[in-house]
Amino acid sequence: MESGAGERSSQYSEMDDYESLISTTDAELLKRAWQNEKAAPQILRFEAALVQRSREQIQLMEETVEEYTRNGSDPLTVSLYQMDLDRTLFLLRSYLRTRLQKIEKYMFHIQKTTELWNRLSRPEQKFMGRCIEDMEQHLDQSVLSKLPSSYKSHLKQSSSSEEDDMVPEPQLDTYVICRSNRFLGAFQLDDSGEETVNIEADDLYALPYKSIKPLVETGQIDLV
Repeated sequence: MESGAGERSSQYSEMDDYESLISTTDAELLKRAWQNEKAAPQILRFEAALVQRSREQIQLMEETVEEYTRNGSDPLTVSLYQMDLDRTLFLLRSYLRTRLQKIEKYMFHIQKTTELWNRLSRPEQKFMGRCIEDMEQHLDQSVLSKLPSSYKSHLKQSSSSEEDDMVPEPQLDTYVICRSNRFLGAFQLDDSGEETVNIEADDLYALPYKSIKPLVETGQIDLV
């Protein structure tokens, strides 16, 4: 009995040590980044430091699961570690996949908007460059080469167009569900100052993304 109790105590101690290395704060931050990216109509700033820490945590968890499995540790303990690993992998993969989908959809818009271009990581910028090259080549070979010279642009309907009217752009007027992380009081929704909303901490609101865009980007409001 004493041996069994000592073994269980040792396992609990190992779990406590492991939990001290795995930051629940980073897990929550990754979840928030994923939720914000999925709900925001435009691409947000790439969370480089958070992604790097999450990758390091994933590597640590993989090594821990392998070690515990090899040493014949309690299956329940191994299962808990594996669940934590699977959750973190899902969040990170979904976060990165969501960003790539936005890049594919809005690549020409991002390319011409310096602010959005600077939100991408280096690998994302390289990915977008290849996407643009492939899309331009495909359009030239399949469509544009067969049209009159005034209609050969992949950005404009014709040479007479004043704007890039063939470039998809995110709809910033889209309504999103959001939650404030702190009390913000009366918040102005438009430039006229006629439309305001009183924003309380932890309450849910349905608001135009364009109105709360700066608050989302500074982490004062989260999308859900």
